[in-house]
Amino acid sequence: MCRLCEIRPVYEFTNKRKLCKNCFIKWFQKKFLYTLRIFNMLSNDEWVILPRGNDFRVVVLRDLFSMYETKIPVRDRTKKKTALKDSADIVSYSFLKALTKKNFLSKIDSFKPVYKDKIRPLFLFLDKEILLYAKLKGLKFTLRENSFREKEFIDTLEGEHPEIKQSIVRTISKI
Repeated sequence: MCRLCEIRPVYEFTNKRKLCKNCFIKWFQKKFLYTLRIFNMLSNDEWVILPRGNDFRVVVLRDLFSMYETKIPVRDRTKKKTALKDSADIVSYSFLKALTKKNFLSKIDSFKPVYKDKIRPLFLFLDKEILLYAKLKGLKFTLRENSFREKEFIDTLEGEHPEIKQSIVRTISKI
């Protein structure tokens, strides 16, 4: 944390800790690398297929994986995994929506951060954090109306119970 964090913060956590632009970008990138490592999303012989589009989540994924490629040496990669643009908002909403379905228990594994050959590198991030990162980095993206369609119900819950999205995501990762 730097001196600018108190003077010009761009983000504030629920515990009132504040981050300036540079500290937020560093925090975001470290959390991305932490997510890849803690859930064993990639090994040295795997490469990633990124989603297409100009959605803010997709653009941020591209930026983060270009940063990842500079930190991890490229070796002969034979296996491939598909990166999904699912954030904590999308996963928590989908999970709550699936609770009402009959076959919920048979599909519970599909909500995990790694499922078969699919990974969710943005699993621990909120949409507001992803959007802020894209804006601070000056990434070119389009923001569509339906980018947040899933969030209305879960956002109402989070207003009353802060950090409910992170709690749902943590629960899913422990199942």
